[in-house]
Amino acid sequence: MGLDDKIKNTAQDLTGKGKEAIGDATDNERLQAEGKKDQAEANLKQAGENVKDAFR
Repeated sequence: MGLDDKIKNTAQDLTGKGKEAIGDATDNERLQAEGKKDQAEANLKQAGENVKDAFR
């Protein structure tokens, strides 16, 4: 996995956590869900990169 991919995945995960936290603080369910979705996508991408690394 390239360092660039790790940085992008981490940034997406942190953005999702931020959105979720803001949604929690403001009782905004849409923002909470969007934050959780961003985190899930980042985790899925990370898992895919880990699989690729395992076969190198």
